[in-house]
Amino acid sequence: MEAIVFVKNYMDYLDEISQVIKPELQPILDELKEIDPHDLVRPDSWFQSESEARGFVWSMFVKRTKEDSKIQSF
Repeated sequence: MEAIVFVKNYMDYLDEISQVIKPELQPILDELKEIDPHDLVRPDSWFQSESEARGFVWSMFVKRTKEDSKIQSF
């Protein structure tokens, strides 16, 4: 998958995540929606499959969730 296809599908991937997360995690997803997907990949970037692209977005979500939980634990 070329970078431009990822950019085109980015919001769809976030929408998929929103369908399966707890409502209290929605603010994290809202933060990710503010990111321009062009900033996440270079024009010459590519993913081996759509599953890999989805995994990339999921990993960003999980990382933000973990970061947020560390902040709240203080």
